[in-house]
Amino acid sequence: MNFLNSEKAQGLAEYALILVFVALVVILVLSLFGTNLESLYNNAIGQIKAVIP
Repeated sequence: MNFLNSEKAQGLAEYALILVFVALVVILVLSLFGTNLESLYNNAIGQIKAVIP
């Protein structure tokens, strides 16, 4: 029984590490491309508003 619990704990730790890695990648991408994404978003919204009065 103890062996099964350690496998569950290992799996949980692996998922936590993956989640932390994904969060770091998202933060890095947003910090590098944040202003470009903002202008792209604003452009798209402006074009949508021009088409739909």
